Amino acid sequence: MSASAKLPPFDPADPLGIDDLLEPEDLAVRDTVRGWAADRVLPYVAEWYEKGELPGIRELARELGSIGALGMSLTGYGCAGASAVQYGLACLELEAADSGIRSLVSVQGSLAMYAIHRFGSEEQKNAWLPRMASGEVIGCFGLTEPDHGSDPAGMRTFAKRDGDDWVLSGRKMWITNGSVAGVAIVWARTEDGIRGFVVPTDLPGFSAPEIKHKWSLRASVTSELVLDDVRLPADAVLPEVTGLRGPLGCLSHARYGIVWGAMGAARSSFEAALDYARTREQFGRPIGGFQLTQAKLADMAVELYKGMLLAHHLGRRMDAGRLRPEQVSFGKLNNVREAIEICRTARTILGANGISLEYPVMRHATNLESVLTYEGTVEMHQLVLGKALTGLDAFR
Repeated sequence: MSASAKLPPFDPADPLGIDDLLEPEDLAVRDTVRGWAADRVLPYVAEWYEKGELPGIRELARELGSIGALGMSLTGYGCAGASAVQYGLACLELEAADSGIRSLVSVQGSLAMYAIHRFGSEEQKNAWLPRMASGEVIGCFGLTEPDHGSDPAGMRTFAKRDGDDWVLSGRKMWITNGSVAGVAIVWARTEDGIRGFVVPTDLPGFSAPEIKHKWSLRASVTSELVLDDVRLPADAVLPEVTGLRGPLGCLSHARYGIVWGAMGAARSSFEAALDYARTREQFGRPIGGFQLTQAKLADMAVELYKGMLLAHHLGRRMDAGRLRPEQVSFGKLNNVREAIEICRTARTILGANGISLEYPVMRHATNLESVLTYEGTVEMHQLVLGKALTGLDAFR
């Protein structure tokens, strides 16, 4: 660039010029999801959160299917076949609206649909994926148990053979979409190791009581799965995987979406704080004109857009087939942790207004407390990175 070339103006909404890294197709996906969320979520989500419910979830799922957001990074079977970066941008925009909405999409596409797409038979794929991609059928993913979260190898849910059938018994806990799901992917111990099962939720012995009294992810359906001698045909098992490699592979795919999604919650809180600082007056002028407030905003912006760059980098690696699970742990650990700090700092700028649902900040902050620990706690991702860095296993 010559010395006389005119630089583009500084854009507070994109201070690092990250949009320059995106293709027109990427921007189109982002704008479509952002527009949907602005129309169908943002006007209502504070009320949903306050009431602790997600009304019309089946209609929302069908709408998300119609814009290609369900299983969007999968190919074939009615899925959009979008790039990893495009899927990440969608997660960012959905979580900028609410973490519960991104969780609905993430569990549907990156856990339930991904498990069938990656490990299922052709019959299972044809039977379920088109209906799940359209939002006609909602899925859930049963791995965590009441006594086994970070250590899924200790699961007690068991599937035993009975002739040609399987009989499945056990309990799963903290299952997003559970009580509205038409199909559950349930992981269970068998005599041959841990296997995944495609479980229609209308079978006798299956129930999914909804979990109440949550103070986080309130605009989301969270359930327990109870499996009381649920009888399944022989072809209900996912044939292409045995062992923890199956569920952990699904979780890695879902965690990638969280790397982007957490930055959506952080961006929403940052934008609320920036707008408030420009207009809220104290001591005769906007509080954004005071050095301490500007220091907070600058630090928030640095961490927010560093996190977006990290998410973009990991997305390009995934698209190139070069993304390792340890790198996903790197992204989730950093971005969720920084997103929470951005929300907390935004709350201090808003003062007492920061705890009001008139603003999104406290809602995002409390949601992120769940995002921080689900699909791998801070400590588990620290140990994943610690092992990768040292070559020494500190898990046990």
